Amino acid sequence: MREYLVVFLVAASVTYLLTVIAREIALRTNAVAQVRDRDVHVVPIPYFGGVALLGGLVAAYVVARQLPFLALSQSSQPTLFRDAGAVLLAGVLICAVGVLDDLFELDALTKLGGQVLAAGVLVLFGIQYRYFPLPDGGQFTPDQTQAALLTVFTVVLTINAVNFVDGLDGLAAGVVGVGALAFFLFCYQIANLNDRTLAVTGALLCAALAGACIGFLPHNFYPARLFMGDSGSMLLGLFLSASALTLSGQFAPTEVSRGGSGQAASLLPTLLPIIVPLSILIVPFADLMMAVVRRTRRGQMFYQPDKQHLHHRMLEIGHSHRRAVLIIWLWAGLIGFGTVLVSLYAGPITWTALGVWFLVTVGLTFVVPKLSGIDPE
Repeated sequence: MREYLVVFLVAASVTYLLTVIAREIALRTNAVAQVRDRDVHVVPIPYFGGVALLGGLVAAYVVARQLPFLALSQSSQPTLFRDAGAVLLAGVLICAVGVLDDLFELDALTKLGGQVLAAGVLVLFGIQYRYFPLPDGGQFTPDQTQAALLTVFTVVLTINAVNFVDGLDGLAAGVVGVGALAFFLFCYQIANLNDRTLAVTGALLCAALAGACIGFLPHNFYPARLFMGDSGSMLLGLFLSASALTLSGQFAPTEVSRGGSGQAASLLPTLLPIIVPLSILIVPFADLMMAVVRRTRRGQMFYQPDKQHLHHRMLEIGHSHRRAVLIIWLWAGLIGFGTVLVSLYAGPITWTALGVWFLVTVGLTFVVPKLSGIDPE
């Protein structure tokens, strides 16, 4: 755990420091977010936060290779740094596409092509779905083509989900940071509870990702001095989805059936490697799906922007910018950590804590605006 903490702190520190440099580069190259009708910010804000995030992730990877426990674990977990390096390579590619978009506003199909290419890099290095565990203890193993197509679809969907939720200062970085921490806990504890090596690629990637998000937030929280832009949102989406993919095939179905007391958790335990990543991303996924349905019903293309995302609705019912972001973080944490805790430690204490968390979050979401004299209707 201490070495993962070092990875987290390195990513956070380097990202925090590089953000200043990235902002200066953005200003000099005129990579600036101008004010549009659908935007919330009222003054132009520079992009290129994704460059700082990438720098933090690269630094975390380099340092991780020098840490004794993680370095020595390569004998028992030879894919640890190979897979992490492949994810980083795909991250460099997707960040480069995002930088070009921040500079020149690429069309939707070009960006989609870049996303598919980055996902293809993951598949090329073997980071893809290997099997799907079944509730009866068996497993379904897709063929190479099926696995590759499903992997590309999942990665592209996640990239765009994070991109869609990036609408308020600090929102995307916070949601992804919360998701990364929740999935880190899942990866680490699954290995720990089953007496497997704690050097898990998913845990390493999530520790670095969470650190990068934390290091970026001081510059990005309202009022933001820098936006992550597409270079950042697409990078975060790719890293989060790739973290989940690296877990595929590392644990047999029977190895994810133990809760904290050595008993099966209340959820279908063999489905946890699939359920947990989906639950962590439920907030951006829900926003993405509602946007697609909403725009399709209006006769628009799904990628055409509007001002009816979840965060826009939070502002409409009376929340301030900061409070809307913090409440969405709470919802993301409730769903992500809730799924992880219930899957690993189902019991009265867990359910009670999550119940309190739920009531507090609901109260903050719907009651606070009324107490402020604003009717959400």
